[in-house]
Amino acid sequence: MIITETLYEIRSGLLPKSLIFSVFKTLTDQRVTVELKNDLSITGVLKSVDQFLNIRLDSIKVLDETRHPHMMAVKNCFIRGSVVRYVQLPAEHVDTQLLEDATRREAANQAKR
Repeated sequence: MIITETLYEIRSGLLPKSLIFSVFKTLTDQRVTVELKNDLSITGVLKSVDQFLNIRLDSIKVLDETRHPHMMAVKNCFIRGSVVRYVQLPAEHVDTQLLEDATRREAANQAKR
């Protein structure tokens, strides 16, 4: 599952960061793939995420090692949230119905304001 639209909605102010932050917190110790704005894609075990959507990965593997050979020796990394383009999440660990319901509730709350 790619949370592309949701990240766009957060950056554009349509959704609060706290909603996606909560989703990421439930995925601690799960394998995710993070694509950065510089086209580097890293797969690893999500160890932590903070309120700025900074991500810490362990046991990382770069998907295109021929383009990024300097990353082959790296075993863990910290990724600043502002450089993330996409995060691919394991579909079996994301409750999409719960996420959709929370999104609808938040949108309804914002409409009332």
